[in-house]
Amino acid sequence: MLQKEEEENLAGLSFKAIVLTVLGLVLFVTYAWVLLDYGDNSWSALNRLHKKKEDLSQSEKCLKQENQRLQKVYFELKQLEAKE
Repeated sequence: MLQKEEEENLAGLSFKAIVLTVLGLVLFVTYAWVLLDYGDNSWSALNRLHKKKEDLSQSEKCLKQENQRLQKVYFELKQLEAKE
């Protein structure tokens, strides 16, 4: 009977406590993984937003250059009109 109690109390914990702890840990890890992988604040959403930010920054640079070129043409045409 003493040997049976020793088997049930592994490392000072009962088998039931160990099973519940492992089950709780598995559920917590699964919950955290779902939040990080599928939620609105997930890693994939974060990476998508970083990519979108890079694309918009590149687009901003191109639009600024195009605007600068068009303003130069506009002011050149404006000066031609004033001279006529």
